[in-house]
Amino acid sequence: MSLENPLLGMSWYDSAWVPLLNPTNVLDYFCERSNPFYDHMCNNQIIKSQRLSQEQLNNMVGIEFILLHVQEPILYVIRKQHRFSPTQVTPLADYYIVNGVVHLAPDLYSVINARLLNTVSSLQSAFDEAMSYSRYHPSKGYSWEFSEKEEPEKKESSDKKKKEEPSSFFQRQRVDNLLGELAKKFPPKVVQPIHTEVKEEPVKQEAVVKQEIKQEKPDDKANSIKPPPEKRAKVTR
Repeated sequence: MSLENPLLGMSWYDSAWVPLLNPTNVLDYFCERSNPFYDHMCNNQIIKSQRLSQEQLNNMVGIEFILLHVQEPILYVIRKQHRFSPTQVTPLADYYIVNGVVHLAPDLYSVINARLLNTVSSLQSAFDEAMSYSRYHPSKGYSWEFSEKEEPEKKESSDKKKKEEPSSFFQRQRVDNLLGELAKKFPPKVVQPIHTEVKEEPVKQEAVVKQEIKQEKPDDKANSIKPPPEKRAKVTR
């Protein structure tokens, strides 16, 4: 397998199957005739046409597909292999299914080659940008000249990158599902609040009586004060 393999840039999915995928039917989903990664001459197709069980694959010789790894509900790995005997097989390719979308897993050569090409292209662009700022003068020699007009453009580009969402909707949805499953397996401990009873102290009746007595005293004094006698006019003869 090399970078020229057209299947590396392809993907396939069937929207009718995606909500129903599980470990028991994911292999049947991969063996759909419309899947470009599926080999119609494999042993799985022979078993499917003859309505035999999957256990018969171990007794056959040739190309077959098996379910290699399961990480519900997000990831399934299908392996294509060549069987020579019940105990001897040779892996040919791996396919991973993420959210119902089938992709071909690249081999080690393709991964290293792609990483090296990305590194070389990044270095080349960095050197080209550095050379654009270099200046030469016969008396001064080489120097660097950075234009002030380009700084606002760089700030705008950095602001645009910050505004971009750090994750896609699919990543957020899958993470929420995984966190929900972890919460179900390991529920958090709920600490019940401790209710403290406040004891009300009984009100002493004596204090209330004394207050009433004190309030009544000013009234008694007011009633005890007699008004002055009325002055009568004297009659002179």
